[in-house]
Amino acid sequence: MGKIHILGLGPGDIDYLTIGVINRINSGDRNFLRTAKHPAIRYFKENNIPYESYDYVYDIKEDFTRVYEYIVDDLITKARNYKSINYIVPGNPMVAEKTVELLFKSEDKDIDIELLTGVSFIEPILELVKKDPVNGLKIVDGADFDINNIDINIDYIITQVYNRRVASNVKLVLSEVYGDEYEIYVVNRAGVKGEEKLYKIPIYELDRIDDIDSLTSIYIPKVDKIIKKLYDVADIIGTMKRLRSEKGCPWDRKQTHETIRQSIIEEAYEVVDAIDRKDEEGLIEELGDLLFQIVFHCQIASEEGRFNLYHITTKLNDKLIYRHPHVFGEKKVENSDEVVYNWNKLKYRQKGISTFTDTLKDIPHLPALMKSYKVQERAGQMGFDWDSVDGALSKVKEEYLEVMELINNIEGGDVEEIEEELGDLLFAVVNVCRFLNVNPEIALNKTVNKFIRRFEIMENESRKMGKKLEEMTLEEMDRLWDKAKLHKF
Repeated sequence: MGKIHILGLGPGDIDYLTIGVINRINSGDRNFLRTAKHPAIRYFKENNIPYESYDYVYDIKEDFTRVYEYIVDDLITKARNYKSINYIVPGNPMVAEKTVELLFKSEDKDIDIELLTGVSFIEPILELVKKDPVNGLKIVDGADFDINNIDINIDYIITQVYNRRVASNVKLVLSEVYGDEYEIYVVNRAGVKGEEKLYKIPIYELDRIDDIDSLTSIYIPKVDKIIKKLYDVADIIGTMKRLRSEKGCPWDRKQTHETIRQSIIEEAYEVVDAIDRKDEEGLIEELGDLLFQIVFHCQIASEEGRFNLYHITTKLNDKLIYRHPHVFGEKKVENSDEVVYNWNKLKYRQKGISTFTDTLKDIPHLPALMKSYKVQERAGQMGFDWDSVDGALSKVKEEYLEVMELINNIEGGDVEEIEEELGDLLFAVVNVCRFLNVNPEIALNKTVNKFIRRFEIMENESRKMGKKLEEMTLEEMDRLWDKAKLHKF
């Protein structure tokens, strides 16, 4: 049986040491420090109090995870050997102290842990920047900082910004969201009297400051709601809620899932169109419009007490994890084809689909070209397919001849029969597209757009000739069409 007393040194100055911590340091138990690189170590030196530091571990282990694990294992061993020890960490032991977190998670039941708190680095930072955390404050680790840590609607402190490399990474992430000119605070040695430094700087200057060390933190103010130029999903939800309120927009208020369902299709096609045009700004706008439709449906459902955005994100993430066992589980895959096969297999199992026909019926009501492509694709996965594109091309020829025969043999043409044969012909053409890895929907859209551009050239040329298209003969228009075809798009 052993005991570890975890003590907090406070943010820096000796005056922040509590009486309880001082008494424990002087108890006669061995003192072990995570790091001796802290201003309050002066108390030990001035009072000739012996201690051992784990600073050497940072040099022998390849990353912080290994460092922290080593320290915890060693502390448990020492607690067993010496029965009672002091483990001393900077600040408050329960704030941004990984070793303490690991100690509490330890499965060693014969080790007792007692906590003596200290002032954290947060209080002196708040005093320097003159901010009240009552409206929300987030603490994040600079060593693992990424875009998922950002919340533009709340103040947050980035700690563990202990060198320029970490500062540079933080700068890049912040710039991606806030831009280079957004002003932030860099705080160094908060709580160390006479040595505290506060810089209010634009983000681009972050890694140009000389005073960056183990006692450096960054304070990011939330985006001002009055002069706001940056928004996140929470803002969109708030805007949508306002639009649907009694003080909002009459049109938005009267909409239902059914009345706006067509908009989802339209916005999705506009996203595809922006991609095809390689229009990055257009893609940003159209993806926003598509996201708005999702938020719109969520707001309607939320008002009815049925579901909200968190239900959607949870369902989606659960699905992604379940259908990627090769990433989140033990299953291994060799290539992307195997990934697709496993995805479909897991999807069918989840939906209770047991027959081949059920897999075809499971395809949603997509535009006909897209649906036919997917039906053929799934049938092919079951082995019902041509061996090569030659078989698919032969089928196109066969269906074409059947259409021609029907047109030649039926007086005036039977619309329903011709419709059926033309459908067979289109279905066969889609099969050729599939063999050549061409999406028929995209291919046809490109051709439609190309036709429009060529038609525009024809019309412009006719104006130059002083003629209207509708007044020209078919032969004259054909000549203009051939001229339009010379243009490359």
